[in-house]
This record gives sequence, structure tokens and C-alpha cells, in this order.
Amino acid sequence: MGTVAEEAVARSFFVEGRVPEQREQGKNGLLFPQVLKPGAASSADVNSLVAAIRKDKDWLEQQLELYGALLLRDFGVHTAEDFNAVVEAFDYPELPYIGGAAPRFKVVGRVYTTNESPPDQLVPFHHEMAQVPEYPEKLFFYCEVEPAEGGETPILLSHLIYERMAKEWPEFVEKLQKEGVLYTRVLPEGDDLSSAIGRGWQSTFLTTDRLEAEKRAAKLGVRLEWLPEGGGVKTVTGPIPAIKTDELRHRPVWFNSIVAAYTGWKDSRNDPEKAVTFGDGTPLPKDAVLACLKVLEEEKVSIPWRHGDVLMLDNNAVQHSRKAFVPPRRVLASLAK
Repeated sequence: MGTVAEEAVARSFFVEGRVPEQREQGKNGLLFPQVLKPGAASSADVNSLVAAIRKDKDWLEQQLELYGALLLRDFGVHTAEDFNAVVEAFDYPELPYIGGAAPRFKVVGRVYTTNESPPDQLVPFHHEMAQVPEYPEKLFFYCEVEPAEGGETPILLSHLIYERMAKEWPEFVEKLQKEGVLYTRVLPEGDDLSSAIGRGWQSTFLTTDRLEAEKRAAKLGVRLEWLPEGGGVKTVTGPIPAIKTDELRHRPVWFNSIVAAYTGWKDSRNDPEKAVTFGDGTPLPKDAVLACLKVLEEEKVSIPWRHGDVLMLDNNAVQHSRKAFVPPRRVLASLAK
């Protein structure tokens, strides 16, 4: 923890803000997420923000540990280049997007587009890359263009989902803890932008060579089964844990893509009810999965994007999703170890 003097300096630049959508989550009475805005004496420009992040990184990390999510608003982050400077100011190692399902493209530096699926499609709740062993510890999102309508990025604290599911569906949770889960997905050759899970195997593993793809997949704990006649490749991941311990906060979290896969991994190649099973290969009970979906909807917080917003998430603690929207909308992302 920082000294009183250090925290006073940080608070002279960053002050707590309020938005109507914040809500109390958990037993500590804190509003989720934490919203930070410029202090009265702060200069709302990106250079001042970058300098403050470098100076007060420890304090910001304390806030992230306490809340799980930080929304930085009104700090003059106007462009993708500005956002890249904000990400780099935190000085976290970058995590390459290898093994993720969503089509996305590099914009500048460490900045990429978010899921490029059609705007009428919902992206279900998930921890980023929960289906592979090496996943990002921290996520950054940035609103470059406000949605015309909809398009929020709902978030929620994952330990609350575990607590409710363990209470309401104890046998389901017990089997998940015992067996883990298996994820199965068919990838096309090239990216299919009509699908929320349409990332092709060549961009998924960043190679056009099948043998190299197999090597890179193996490092992620993924088995590849090549399909005939250019049909792409079936990927099988797991068994891997569906419930993990948030080591920083010492509590179990609902760290999986069960609902996302079961309700959202659907396209011309994939049947969502077969996309995720218990680790022993047996089907998941549909009523339990749909009950979890209901819990997610009840616990979520959806804050409308404003141009310049930067949202920082602890991927170990917080799940996120994407609502359907009316274009235009451009939200960018960066992943960090």
C-alpha cells in the first residue's frame, strides 16, 4: 500500500466519479466499478494522464485490486494512439492474442479492435481467453466512437457468480470442480466475420503452416483435428478448471466460458450445446447453464460508452460481454500479462 502522502498526490489528480449504473456488489458496500475523473486542478489531456499513471501506478493498482474494474472518464483520450500511450504507461508485458475465438485486427502499437462480429449479435459473458492456459491478467478497453444505440460492455464480479451457483446448484458446481470442462470448436481456414467465433485457424495461431499451428496449439493445451476438403480444424481444449481461485483476493471465481460457449458458439460449423461439456465428456445440464445465464444477467453492470472512456479490468476477477448495437461503434482493446 502507498503512503498517505502518495495517496494524497494520486487523489489530487484522480477523483471518484459517479454514474447512475454503478451498483453495490458484494458485502463491502463499494460501488462497482470504480469511476475516476480528473480532479479540479488536473489537466484533462492524455499527456497529463500518462504522467499521472506512471507516477501513481501503485495507487491505481490498489484501486483495481479493491474494485476489480476502473473506468477512466474525461481524461482527453481522443485517439487510438492516445489509448496506446495510456496502455504503455502501465508498463505491463503484452499478451499476444493467440488462441482467442474472436476475429480482431491490429490498429496501432498494442491496440486491437474488439470482437468484429456483426452488430446485431450479442457477445456472451466470459473471462478473456478462459479456455486456454495462458490468458491475460488485465484488459483495457477504449471507446473511440460512441455507439449510436446499445453496444455497452457489461461487466460483473465473477466471485459473486460462484457464490450464487454454489448455493443454488451445488451438485452442478461440485461436478465442475471435480471434472473441469472440455471446449470444442471448429475453426475455418480464414476469418469468418459473420460469426462472433469466426476467427480462422491461421490467425488464431498466427501461422499458415499446419505443423507450426499444431506446435503452438499444443503449448496452449489444445489438440487439433484437421477436417477434410478445406473444412478447417476442430480444436479440443481441456479438461481445464471451470472454477479457479483469485489468488490476489483469496476467493473462488467462476472462471470459464461455459455460458458463452453453450449459448453463443453457434455458426455454420458449431453446435453450442456440444461446444462445452464436463471434463469427462458428458453433457452439461441445460437447466443449470440457463440458470447461470440468469444469474449473470441479474449481477451485470452496463454503463453506456462515451468517447474517450478507458475501462481497465482485472481478468481474474471480472467477466465482460458485449450488447448488440446500432452502428457506428468502435471500441478498441489491449491485453496484458
